[in-house]
Amino acid sequence: MAALKYAGLDDTDSEEELPPGWEERTTKDGWVYYANHLELKTQWEHPKSGKRKRVAGGLPYGWEQETDENGQVYFVDHINKRTTYLDPRLAFTVEDNPVKPTTRQKYDGNSTAMEILQGRDLSGKVVIITGANSGIGFETAKSLALHGAYVILACRNTSRGNDAVQRILGEWHKAKVEAMTLDLASLQSVQHFAEAFKSKNVPLHILICNAAVFGAPWCLTEDDLESTFQVNHLGHFYLVQLLEDVLRRSSPARVVMVSSESHRFTEIKDSSGKLDFSLLSPSKKEYWAMLAYNRSKLCNILFSNELNRRLSPHGVTSNSVHPGNMIYSSIHRNWWVYTLLFTLARPFTKSMVHSPDFVHEKQSFRCP
Repeated sequence: MAALKYAGLDDTDSEEELPPGWEERTTKDGWVYYANHLELKTQWEHPKSGKRKRVAGGLPYGWEQETDENGQVYFVDHINKRTTYLDPRLAFTVEDNPVKPTTRQKYDGNSTAMEILQGRDLSGKVVIITGANSGIGFETAKSLALHGAYVILACRNTSRGNDAVQRILGEWHKAKVEAMTLDLASLQSVQHFAEAFKSKNVPLHILICNAAVFGAPWCLTEDDLESTFQVNHLGHFYLVQLLEDVLRRSSPARVVMVSSESHRFTEIKDSSGKLDFSLLSPSKKEYWAMLAYNRSKLCNILFSNELNRRLSPHGVTSNSVHPGNMIYSSIHRNWWVYTLLFTLARPFTKSMVHSPDFVHEKQSFRCP
């Protein structure tokens, strides 16, 4: 301490606070160094603590790292339209040899996708999200794109998909995002989508099966299957089968099946305990919209579990998720009763922009 006092380095209460004339900077690859403007020198060690540090994680969304004509690293904040030589990550530095933390980061119902992805660099990752042109699916697509992933919005409505792309590009002009047509109510459309994606000759690291219909009236698709069952489950099942070879070549990769807690309130077995196929695609007489939705979500979970069992040895994992009960979305569009119930519940639900990661948008569906 006597040496620090003699050198004038004990004027502050914290050992992390820099003495007068010193500045904290970062290299292009994230290492922290210290510049002494009085003696015109630099060093890796903190002038008071002697510790070496590096920044943790990636840049906050909206920020970009550039290099000026003198080779000096600077940072561009596209959101607030400003530049600075101060690395915004300096508030989150870690020691060169940090001790492994004993606690893990926890998230709750108020966590957003942007918060969960904070510090993650998804550059080079390719993601497909079905039903991502609006709602929570859009928030998921936007968050992944703003963290560097190449995101494909697989949407039934091409015009709305393109609008969603423009909204993401409006937040970050360098985002890698595009819309492709996918109608899950048509197995031919699913096949055409898979062929069009494969023609791009890119890997596939994340496939999020997010699109769904709820409360739709009974009708048959062009494949003569009940629409809720085909859109919510069978269309996604077929899509995964068609893209399985790409997922394997891209390992580590993952599939996310967006299911629902309502899968608990149904059954797909007959009285003898065997699978009853007539329950999956019921006739008009046997159809009830809520049960059809619940059964499709149960199929999602069963499929995800079996897919994980088969593909996890090959580096491809599959998980099913529950999107949450208190999220206001377009789930009610197909029937006025649901619209009334959701309107009454609106004050007690949370906004779409505060939704957790990897949850899905409910879409309206009209029979051909």
